[in-house]
Amino acid sequence: MEGISKMKERILRIIWEIENPATAQEISVKTGLKRRAVNTYLLGLRRAGFVTMSGDCYVITEKGKESIGLPKINKEMAEKILSKKPTENAFHFYTEVNQPLGLSSDSLTHLCEKIRMVNIKSIEFHVARGDFESWIRFLGDIELSERIRMLNDVVSTGEALREKLYETIRSRRDELLERVT
Repeated sequence: MEGISKMKERILRIIWEIENPATAQEISVKTGLKRRAVNTYLLGLRRAGFVTMSGDCYVITEKGKESIGLPKINKEMAEKILSKKPTENAFHFYTEVNQPLGLSSDSLTHLCEKIRMVNIKSIEFHVARGDFESWIRFLGDIELSERIRMLNDVVSTGEALREKLYETIRSRRDELLERVT
C-alpha cells in the first residue's frame, strides 16, 4: 500500500473488522501498542480523512476503506450488487457435494431471506467451502465477501452461524438499499 504505513493499515483493518465504532483502548489491545502510540496513529488517520470520530470512538471512512483495498460503492454499483441474476448465475444451496436442496437465490435480498429458513447443514457446508463469499464477490461486493470470510474466525456452526451470517448480509443489504434510494 502506497502512502500509508503498515501500522496505520493494520489499525484501519482492525476498525473495519470490529464493524462498530472502536475505542482507542480496543485498538490498543488488538495491536499490542501502548495507548499513546495508538492515539498518535489515530490522529494522523483522522487528519488524512481515513477515520472519523463518533463520540469517543473511531469509525473508518470510505477513504479509509479504499486504502485497505475495499472499493467505493456508488449508487450504480449498489444497484448492480442488489440486482436479480439469471438462474444460471443464482446461488444454489447444497447440503453436501452432489446433494442439492432444490433452492436457489437470485439476489442478495433473496439470499438474505433464504438464510433464515434453509437447512443449517447447508449453511455450514457453504460457509466452510467459502461459497457465499465467492458468490457475493461475483455480485461485486468485495467488502461483504470479506466480512463473510471472517465468520469462520468468529463462529463456525449451528444457529449462531446462521444468525451471524443473516445479520451480516442483512446489514449490508440495508446499507446498499440506502445508496440506491
